[in-house]
Amino acid sequence: MQPLGKLRLGVNIDHVATVRNARGGAYPDPLRAAKIAEEFGADGITAHLREDRRHISDADIDGLMEVLSVPLNFEMAATPEMQAIALRHKPHAVCLVPEKREERTTEGGLEVAREENRLAHFIAPLREAGCRVSIFIAADKKQIDAAAKIGAQVIELHTGAYCDAHAEGRFDDRDAELVALREMAAYAHSLGLEVHAGHGLTYETVKPIAAFPEVMELNIGHFIIGEAIFRGLGPAIQEMRRLMDEARAEVDA
Repeated sequence: MQPLGKLRLGVNIDHVATVRNARGGAYPDPLRAAKIAEEFGADGITAHLREDRRHISDADIDGLMEVLSVPLNFEMAATPEMQAIALRHKPHAVCLVPEKREERTTEGGLEVAREENRLAHFIAPLREAGCRVSIFIAADKKQIDAAAKIGAQVIELHTGAYCDAHAEGRFDDRDAELVALREMAAYAHSLGLEVHAGHGLTYETVKPIAAFPEVMELNIGHFIIGEAIFRGLGPAIQEMRRLMDEARAEVDA
C-alpha cells in the first residue's frame, strides 16, 4: 500500500471574530489569529462570511486576502451577494454551506440533489474565476452524486453527527456515523472528488476521521479556538496537528 500523504489542516477563525464582536471592538483580531495559525502548522485558513455577519466581517475577508500566505477557504451561502464577493476576491477555495439565520452553527449538509440546476449555474462562474468549489454535505450517496454532477471539485463531509454522538455517549450511533463517513469518503473518491471533512472535531474525535485514506483535509475551528483559551492558539493547533499526523502514521504502520 502506498503511504498516505500528509493530511492538510484548515483552521477556521470564525470564533475569534465571535469573541471580538461580543464587545464590538477591534480585538481579538482574526487576522492575527490567522497568521499565528500559519506559523504553527495550519495549511489553510477557513472563514465563513455569513449573511448576517455574526462573526467574520467583509473587512476580515479583505484583510485575509491581503495578508495570508496559505490558501483561504471562503465558506458562504449560495446567494448572489456571496457569489459577487467571492468573484471579487477570487479566493483559493469556495465552500458552499447551508445557512439559516436562526441557527447557532451550520446544522447539516447542503441539499444539493434538490437544487442541482440552480447550483450548477451558481458555481460555474466561480470555477471559471479559478476558485476550487467545495460543497459541504452529509455522508449521503445521493448528495455526493449530485455534487459530482454539478461540477464541484471537492466535497467536505459533515462530521457533526459523529462528534455529537461521541460527546453524548451514544457510542452505537457514533460508530454507525463513522462507518457512513468512511464509506462515503471512499465513494466520493471513486467519483474523482477530493474529500475533506469537518465540523465539531476535537482531540477525542479527530483520529478516526484522519485515518481515512481518501480524506485530504480537515477543517477545524470552534474546538481549536476554545482550547486556545487554556493552552494558547499555537499549542492548540500543534496538538491537533500531532494527532492528525499520528493517525496517518498508524495507518501506514
